[in-house]
Amino acid sequence: MTDSPRRVTVLDLAAAKRRKAPITMVTAYDWPTGRLVDEAGVDCVLVGDSVAMVVAGRSSTIPATLEQMIYHGEIVGRAASRALVVVDLPFPLQHLGPRRAVAACARLMKETGCQAVKLEGTAGQADVIAAIAAAGIPVMGHVGLRPQAVHQLGGYRMQRDAEPLLADARAAADAGAFAVLLECIPAPLAGQITADLDVPTIGIGAGPDCDGQVLVFHDLVGLSLDRVPRFVRGYADAKSAIAAGLAGWRDDVRARRFPGPAETLA
Repeated sequence: MTDSPRRVTVLDLAAAKRRKAPITMVTAYDWPTGRLVDEAGVDCVLVGDSVAMVVAGRSSTIPATLEQMIYHGEIVGRAASRALVVVDLPFPLQHLGPRRAVAACARLMKETGCQAVKLEGTAGQADVIAAIAAAGIPVMGHVGLRPQAVHQLGGYRMQRDAEPLLADARAAADAGAFAVLLECIPAPLAGQITADLDVPTIGIGAGPDCDGQVLVFHDLVGLSLDRVPRFVRGYADAKSAIAAGLAGWRDDVRARRFPGPAETLA
């Protein structure tokens, strides 16, 4: 979006939509991946509650806690000096009323140093989004497949009901969200929502017509250990490279080839 060394801001994302310049976002959960994503020039780093699945091996994002999001968000916040850092508000804080949601988002901002938060929700959370934005906290909405509501939605499946999805996205934008993430929505519908909103849309499994795209870091670099969604394109095979490196080290130790002269201290 921009090659400037300064921090990307929500105003930069709004300007990118006006210029039709694609926005990039990748998840990160620790210092090395945060640094790698930031140094690659990606516009936004998302510290997602997907940490519960990707890092902790849980079956859903629901177990992620506020303390865990603060822990990982603070680490990534120190690693990324250029990208806009967005941290997820974990379940069920957006459903406990505006006051508690604002307090939780304030903790995320104060204790991680992030520049924005993201919350899943429908039009029913518009008052929460409005309260967070009124507190001076940039907030990104998230509609379509909402992993925190996976049991209610019947699993990780495409969301096709156009009328409520349009209503959810409009409600988030009207309430003050600076952007809306669209997950697992048919491409024509995602394009319609993108055209309808004045704020940027960030797609994942939502086709090419969104204003930006986001992927999970581990999926993107081939480090995922479980099934990878069909909408992912792998750009590296880190899992095979790491497996080969570990096997090579193991074999060298067993054959007494490591440590050799170069690694032995006098």
